[in-house]
Amino acid sequence: MKHIFADAIIYDACSASFVRGSLLCVDGKVADVFPEGQSLPDADLVTRISFGSALLPGFVDVHTHGRCGFDFNTADAGGLRTMARSYALDGTTTVMPTLASAPFDELCASAALIRSARGREGGAAFRGIHLEGRYLEPSKRGAHDPALLTPPDAGELSVFMRSSGLPLHVSAALELDADGSFARTAKEGGATLGLGHTAATYEQALGLLRAHGVSFTHLYNCMPSLHHRDGGPVLCALKDGGFCELICDGLHVSAPVVAFTYGCVTSSRLCLVSDSMAATASPDGDYILAGSPCTVRDGRALTLDGRLAGSTLTLRTAVENLAAFTGKSICEVLPCATLNPAKECGLDAECGSLSPGRSADILVCRPDFGGGKIDIRGVYVRGEEIK
Repeated sequence: MKHIFADAIIYDACSASFVRGSLLCVDGKVADVFPEGQSLPDADLVTRISFGSALLPGFVDVHTHGRCGFDFNTADAGGLRTMARSYALDGTTTVMPTLASAPFDELCASAALIRSARGREGGAAFRGIHLEGRYLEPSKRGAHDPALLTPPDAGELSVFMRSSGLPLHVSAALELDADGSFARTAKEGGATLGLGHTAATYEQALGLLRAHGVSFTHLYNCMPSLHHRDGGPVLCALKDGGFCELICDGLHVSAPVVAFTYGCVTSSRLCLVSDSMAATASPDGDYILAGSPCTVRDGRALTLDGRLAGSTLTLRTAVENLAAFTGKSICEVLPCATLNPAKECGLDAECGSLSPGRSADILVCRPDFGGGKIDIRGVYVRGEEIK
């Protein structure tokens, strides 16, 4: 099916700016962008974008545990569909369902269920799995139940990769991978790696960056603080490279530190993530995350011993916050929630931009972002409108 979105302002990822024209989608993928005034081909459907509204690529959340009262570790098929629609209506069209620490057989079962839901989500596309659990440094466990943790195990990882059958991103304390077999198994199987829940030194982090191109899982959180005698993973992330995840809610990282981080890594390496948990888009109350009970009050999730337990953030709010914290425009920071996270997990050939060949994941928004808000008027995933 050929579908043209005509008379629009279209976001261009390469220039981080807008072009006026029309977008051609064929069978759920972006096929071409026609500049304003150029004649358009015949199409099965033409949607004229009223009042010159803007077309943005849908947000890509590669680190999210759930929402709407559901968690990816425990949701059934109905829960997965409910979450997929809710993500999409808030602008997140690609999700890497993130599995927190759990018994190994439960992780494999959760991954298999997510795989079975692919293509029938009814909302955001589940394009892979982010495994953030088990292989963590106990002293940097965050909300993860210490009884569920284990050192990196290459054999387990091989079994999990076969079980999931999906693109995989693995966050782990890779300094505990003494012989390197865990990281090698991940890379040989096509997975991407994040260094997280880690006590790595600067030298260890730099070695992992150079050897495996690691990203940095929710930078600053659950890792050593920047110190003048050993900068740890934070210094490596800020100075040496790699994609840097950031939970931009003002709680996990303060607004001034967000601005400082952006100044170091710029919009080319920063990846906004929600790290959202089941309480997102749900009432305050008692929940479970990574095997630990937690309580949510005024949108802030804490374990019983006072540790932050994920967030109730959405990527739309994260983008708005990043623009506000840095004084940048929505246009400038948008790659941090679209193209960059797609690149982090090796998905940029599929999503993250309105470029030919990518999935037609489109947000129709009011064109005026001067107020720092993203006003979504329509959402399309794989070219299908989500209502």
